[in-house]
Amino acid sequence: MTGAGNHVIPNVHFRKVNGMTKGGHYRAMFRTWFDQAARKKRRSQNRKTKAAKIAPRPVAGLLRPVVHPPTQRYNMKLRLGKGFTLEELREAKISPKLAPTIGIAVDHRRRNKCAESLQANVNRLKLYKSKLLIFPKKSGKKGIKKGDTPKSELTNVAQNTLKEIIPVERPALRVKARAITGVEKEASAYKTLKKARTNLKYDGAKRKKAEEAKSKDA
Repeated sequence: MTGAGNHVIPNVHFRKVNGMTKGGHYRAMFRTWFDQAARKKRRSQNRKTKAAKIAPRPVAGLLRPVVHPPTQRYNMKLRLGKGFTLEELREAKISPKLAPTIGIAVDHRRRNKCAESLQANVNRLKLYKSKLLIFPKKSGKKGIKKGDTPKSELTNVAQNTLKEIIPVERPALRVKARAITGVEKEASAYKTLKKARTNLKYDGAKRKKAEEAKSKDA
C-alpha cells in the first residue's frame, strides 16, 4: 500500500531469493571461510618457526622509537617510528654504525622537534642498553670481542616475544572533573597569548634599543 497522493504504482521485483532463481544466472557469490581454524594454526606455526630461526634475537626485530603521528587528528597518540635520530643516539652514547648491529633501528632523516620526545627516546635506548646481552659471533676464546656479554650470563636466556620489545608507556588522556581554582578564574588565556605575540613582534626593536643604550653608556 502506498500513502495518499499521486504516486508511482508499486512494481518491485522481489524474485531474487538468495540468488537461487534461473539457475546460476542470478546466483549471489558467497565467500566462505571454512579454513579459518586451519589458517589460525598455520599463522601460529609460522610465528614459532620465525622466532626459532632468529633466536635469541627479539621476535619483533629492531628496537624502534616512540613518536607522535602527524596531523592534528592523531598527534596526541603514541606509536612506534621508523628509527632513532642521530641526536638521540648521540645522547645515549651509541654510535650510529654500531646501532644496527645490536638491534637498534636508525633513521637519519627524522629530526627532534622538542626536548620531551628526545629525552623519552634516550631513556628508551638506555633501558634497552642496560638489558642488552651480546652473544659472541664465534665459539672459543678467539671469537670473543670487546663489548660481548660474559659467558656466565648467557645461560638460559629467554627470547623477547613482545611486539614493541620495550612496551610504550602511554599516558592516561582522561582528566577527571574538578573544581576551578581562583587562580585559573583570574588568569586570561587571551591576554597571555596577546602578550607573547607582542613580545615576539617587538623583540628585535627592544634588543636594538638596549644595544644602542649600552653603546652610548660606553
